[in-house]
Amino acid sequence: MVQCKSVREIAWAGQRALVRVDFNVPQDAAGRITDETRLQAALPTLQFLLSEGASLTILSHLGRPRPDDQARLTLRPVAERLGQLLAQAVHLVTDLDIAQAPVHPMDQAVVMLENTRFHAGETQNDPELAQWFSQWGDVYVNDAFGSMHRAHASTVGVTRFLPAVAGLLVAREIQFLSPLASAPERPVVILMGGAKISDKIAVIHNLLDLADVFLLGGGMANTFLSAQGYNMEASLVERDVLHRACDILEAGREKIHLPSDVQVGAAPEAETAHQTVGVDEIPSDWLALDIGEATIAHYANRLAGAATVFWNGPMGLSEVSPFDKGTKLMAQCLSELKGATTIVGGGDSAAAVHRAGLVHTFSHVSTGGGAALAFVGGRDLPGLQALNSICNRS
Repeated sequence: MVQCKSVREIAWAGQRALVRVDFNVPQDAAGRITDETRLQAALPTLQFLLSEGASLTILSHLGRPRPDDQARLTLRPVAERLGQLLAQAVHLVTDLDIAQAPVHPMDQAVVMLENTRFHAGETQNDPELAQWFSQWGDVYVNDAFGSMHRAHASTVGVTRFLPAVAGLLVAREIQFLSPLASAPERPVVILMGGAKISDKIAVIHNLLDLADVFLLGGGMANTFLSAQGYNMEASLVERDVLHRACDILEAGREKIHLPSDVQVGAAPEAETAHQTVGVDEIPSDWLALDIGEATIAHYANRLAGAATVFWNGPMGLSEVSPFDKGTKLMAQCLSELKGATTIVGGGDSAAAVHRAGLVHTFSHVSTGGGAALAFVGGRDLPGLQALNSICNRS
């Protein structure tokens, strides 16, 4: 049960809001932001706080920096773009020596601390780092749904030292995902793809209980097809989890649907030789890179009768043409469903929906792939648990 308090329940005038956001945005080689969806998603909370008289200190991670890789993963381009979106300066604090007391330039209404993962203690949920973060605010706001499944210093540890509330983005995510996880309108169809199953196995069994129909595609389907004995010699297959895939297929034998045909290519590249073949006809030196036309038609037919759909993960190599066809057509199919609740679980599938210009046709497009999957799959989100704990203590 979600019990955390909302950002709307605080009197913000004169308060410093320490706001954890998810600004882990993609950038090109020159450091230019190529997709600002996550920046746009955080604006309602940031604008609300400023309108209520709060000053802001913003926390976010970016990538997985190594000690020699920090220049590439600075938040400076993010701070500059956020300043444009807010129409006011965002001061980036780059000196993050936790041995020193924080100096908050109070004449600056918006401050952003440099990449939280520049501190080794961030991913270790180090209490000393969490306490240092807490000194930058009077009330903590978690609006980083995409990071709620990680127990880090800036998502969990800081709640030990400050009153904590959920931001507007987190509240919206919970509003849409909670009914899906607990009492969805049936029939429920889950469409799942992506490259791997190893990081999703823990929730797939719970999703099988939730689903009436389970449609698999992408690299994930390759592993299941390999477990069934099909030739996937050259394709992406997680061979160390084949036995787990067999267990899942047995548990979901009346629900799980796998591709009957796939689009194969000589290489995972644009302009490579490619063709559509049945799953029992895959050449030994070709890669399965997308679902085929017969599978697309079958999946569209199964989706047609759905009352609720949850989609997590693309159907193929969605960033490379022509292997993006299955993902594009699944997005189009879902966008045309009448009367159904359609939820996209973040990540690459959400990116595909944005590229297709179909965001407005879905009930909800989550900002957190792993977090959305974990939440719908019945797993606890450490960041959300920490907010609930604050509420229960108050």
